[in-house]
Amino acid sequence: MVGIRNIVLVHGGFVDGSGWQGVHEQLTSDGYRVHVVQNPTQSLAGDVTATHQILDAIDGPAVLVGHSYGGVVITEAGNHPNVAALVYVTAFAPDKGESVNTLIADPPPGAPVPPILPPRDGALFLDRAKFADSFAADLPAAQAAFLADSQVPWGVAALEGAVSEPAWRTRPAWYLVATDDRMIPPPAQRAMAERIGAVVSETPGSHAVYVSRPATVAAVITQAAEGRDDNA
Repeated sequence: MVGIRNIVLVHGGFVDGSGWQGVHEQLTSDGYRVHVVQNPTQSLAGDVTATHQILDAIDGPAVLVGHSYGGVVITEAGNHPNVAALVYVTAFAPDKGESVNTLIADPPPGAPVPPILPPRDGALFLDRAKFADSFAADLPAAQAAFLADSQVPWGVAALEGAVSEPAWRTRPAWYLVATDDRMIPPPAQRAMAERIGAVVSETPGSHAVYVSRPATVAAVITQAAEGRDDNA
């Protein structure tokens, strides 16, 4: 697995692929070929198809990276033959038959509750007034406000999309825990990372750690591309 030069980045719910810009810049400056999936987040099947379209066009093995709900996407899409490793960035890492909906059904006691508004026409949004605190507390206020105002509708069908065959059973995985996350509680992140046998790193950061700390995220992706465990 040493020498992987292709990286595929998959965003999560409520946002689009532009949030990966800082990570993209870090990795491309190091010589990696980086692809950003603009997955529509309306259904898991649709997002897997969008990811496979990128993977189909790649010549050689790739590291497949998912943030948040993107972790569900890479868990399903990662069975593609061009995927050599998985990286979960403060992401859901479901097992067979699990979805975001099942993973959030029993939150840890005292865990913050994401300010998801009731569905509207089959889509979910976060409360704009609470977006910064829950999703992007370590970003400048103006940047967090922009993310809140430019939210992408997250389909209820995507929330309910269940994994058929988890790719982490046949691919090595790395996991970055954001210790200040108020969307996916850090204890839940650690539990998922342990369950999938991932190489785990931790960093201070909000759910938007991929935006606020691109160098840290890029370093974990580089570990995966080189097959390293820096904790060993």
